[in-house]
Amino acid sequence: MEAKKTLPDKEKIAVVGLGYVGLPLVLLAARKGYEVFGIDVSQQKIELLKQKKSPIQDEAIEQALQEVSFTPTHDFSVVKDCGIVIICVPTPVYENHMPNLEPVENAVRSIAPYLQKDTLVILESTVNPGVSESVVLPILESISGMECGKDFSLAHCPERINPGDKKWNVENIPRVVGSFDEAGLKKAVAFYESILTGTVKPMGNLKEAEAVKVVENSFRDINIAFVNELARSFSRLGIDVVNVIDGAATKPFAFMPHYPGCGVGGHCIPVDPYYLIEYAKKNGFDHDFLALARRINNGMPHFAVEQLIAGLNEKKIAINGSRIAVLGLSYKADIDDCRESPSFEIIKILKEFGAEVVAYDPFVLDRSDVKTLEEALQGSIGVIVATAHSIFKKLTPDDLKKYGVRTIVDGRNCLEKDIFLDSNIIYNGIGR
Repeated sequence: MEAKKTLPDKEKIAVVGLGYVGLPLVLLAARKGYEVFGIDVSQQKIELLKQKKSPIQDEAIEQALQEVSFTPTHDFSVVKDCGIVIICVPTPVYENHMPNLEPVENAVRSIAPYLQKDTLVILESTVNPGVSESVVLPILESISGMECGKDFSLAHCPERINPGDKKWNVENIPRVVGSFDEAGLKKAVAFYESILTGTVKPMGNLKEAEAVKVVENSFRDINIAFVNELARSFSRLGIDVVNVIDGAATKPFAFMPHYPGCGVGGHCIPVDPYYLIEYAKKNGFDHDFLALARRINNGMPHFAVEQLIAGLNEKKIAINGSRIAVLGLSYKADIDDCRESPSFEIIKILKEFGAEVVAYDPFVLDRSDVKTLEEALQGSIGVIVATAHSIFKKLTPDDLKKYGVRTIVDGRNCLEKDIFLDSNIIYNGIGR
């Protein structure tokens, strides 16, 4: 156990939302010596955590649960004993891409009745600029009967969790913090500096902090859209886009490699740009560039299916009635997170073409159609690798031939291209 680090008279912390963001934060703060309450509305999740079992497939979290102690609960009244309350609930979008702030609003309403004087409320959930002041603050003041900046403080520190990343984690990733008032900013910075090894950058206000997360993920979305568009172009030109990107990456400045794929998933990149698009539109500005990037990236699942159909056509096989295996349901390699995964759109499109689809993911067996890779491949004419899980990256032409596979789409460009090109299995990558 590390030496106890606490702010004066603020030894208890409540974290609302025990998912991919909140749970690692709870465990880190507990390891740093804080007394922590982890609040979640899921009774099943709370019961698992009481048994020191992780609701998330993550080795670091599973190990940390055995090493530190905190109080998992669904009782929001514990907030009254806490000097810092951190909201880490998801902020998705509706089907029309409009921001869905209901989880944030519900969390704020749940903590507000128990808010005490001088409490610091920190929102880590990703929101569009202006939400902290126009949505969160009024709810807190109305229900608590207190005034922000006088009786309590409100800060925003956008989360930067990257599930499955072995290098960057909740402790060492640099953070930014914005606040409604100077006292709240000082408290928030002091708190994060007490638990992080990464740097903490104070921002000028809440809106600036809110904008940081949206901008950094929009930056990634735009660059991914650029290489996805190159992939679609280069697939017609006979150019391997991955080799080109690797070549461009040898330039030591002014180029940052991004790689194409069958779609963009996760809770951030396919969601956050819509926050900025919508907020700007309400204020009289159209983000044409961001909107175009979203359209390009949203079209990649359809492109992956087109590549599969092209491979089937070479073998004179119709997609209608063919058994197609989709390998991978999570949005990222070797994790169980399915949020906004393009795999589900690929499956939907395949079924619209009349294919018999079988999906398999060793990390998401409860949403898979079969329990083993062998079962997925057996009798499948075509395969789309939608997630670069380690088990899928080992696939060879011989592995596929014995099950009757005739064509494969490498949706993550993670297979050894050359050995497939030397086989009689039709191989199509994304821009390869």
